[in-house]
Amino acid sequence: MSSPSPSSPADDLTFVVRSIARTAVDNEKAFGDLDAVAGDGDFGYSLARGFEIVLSDWDNLASDTPAETLKQVALVISKRVGGTSGPLWGTAFLRAAGAVKDRPELNGADAVAMLRAAAEGIKARGRSDIGDKTLLDALIPMTDALDRRLADGGPAAGGAELAALAATTARAAADATTPMQARRGRQSYTGERSIGSPDPGAVAIAVMAERVATEWEERG
Repeated sequence: MSSPSPSSPADDLTFVVRSIARTAVDNEKAFGDLDAVAGDGDFGYSLARGFEIVLSDWDNLASDTPAETLKQVALVISKRVGGTSGPLWGTAFLRAAGAVKDRPELNGADAVAMLRAAAEGIKARGRSDIGDKTLLDALIPMTDALDRRLADGGPAAGGAELAALAATTARAAADATTPMQARRGRQSYTGERSIGSPDPGAVAIAVMAERVATEWEERG
């Protein structure tokens, strides 16, 4: 039996985006229940509805260039995800596309650039930052960890190693939002009631990263 051929950067991007989309759909109830603790409970529903369309219409969204694929996903999310999640997640994908608009292929540094651009877009759109108890509290530490690993001068990191690092960092960061009081988003309206449960957006980032890491390992 022949060994599988190595994946291309385009294959990796497709894999990651589709894994994110499946995670959003599969965790609709879990994300919604978490949001209901101190929010309006629609986070899981809203995210799932948009990413369902990403999955069902993937053949029309996928493009020859990474930037165009991400741009098409951004447009779907912006139009189909309700509440505050649509603009934020749509902006994240759109800014990620802009970070690699001239790149026919991607590498680890490009992945960091996309994540960094996504975070900056969310900051601007949501007028939020790390420490406000939002998804940024998982996304930024995860991005920083990947950036440090790529810059440490050691052996080159493979995709599976980077995915595992992203997952463990995002999970620890999401858990660390539990004692925080929300200062942005709808949960901020509840004041101290937001203390004692992790931020749903940060948890979503962690769960998505964990699924990417698990499935990347399974790719072999």
